[in-house]
Amino acid sequence: MARYTGPKTKIARKFGEAIFGDDKAFEKRNYPPGQHGNNRRRGKKSEYAIQLMEKQKAKYTYGILEKQFRNMFKRATAAQGITGEVLLQLCESRLDNVAFRMGLSPTRSGARQLVSHRHITVNGNIVNIPSYQLKAGDVVAVREKSKSLESIQNSLANSSNVYEWITWNNDKKEGTYVSIPERIQIPENINEQFIVELYSK
Repeated sequence: MARYTGPKTKIARKFGEAIFGDDKAFEKRNYPPGQHGNNRRRGKKSEYAIQLMEKQKAKYTYGILEKQFRNMFKRATAAQGITGEVLLQLCESRLDNVAFRMGLSPTRSGARQLVSHRHITVNGNIVNIPSYQLKAGDVVAVREKSKSLESIQNSLANSSNVYEWITWNNDKKEGTYVSIPERIQIPENINEQFIVELYSK
């Protein structure tokens, strides 16, 4: 499936925040890209432009393309609860995102690659679908043959994030997706209400 493979710093500068993780190039130039850089006068954005930008930010953050994102929105609309919150919970429940949250890779794209290359198991079975939706109680682990991978070991050694809805056992190289996170537990700077308003037009 196609993925965005272009310059990530340029996208991060567009949104004014390092949505792909630590980015030294972004820190040096944390203003929008373009010929006139920081000096360019920008008019007030329309309501539609703000809503569209928020949707694009969410898609780039989680590495999801439009068709898949729209389908997730439809699922969120049909589910019980606040649509925008449910949408973010569906994004957070993806296997590639949970592998990233567990510290198996410093980036979501790296975690997606680990899943695609069959390094990750769910409840003891190899799952190579990054968009696989986890349920509360699912056990995510590094495949036995992959536990010695240097990239995974380095990432875990440098990982310090702790999430209340995930547990991790570093000795076993496995963790549990304990529960669906509440909105307050999701650290992403995304205004999901703008996305709901955009799709509801």
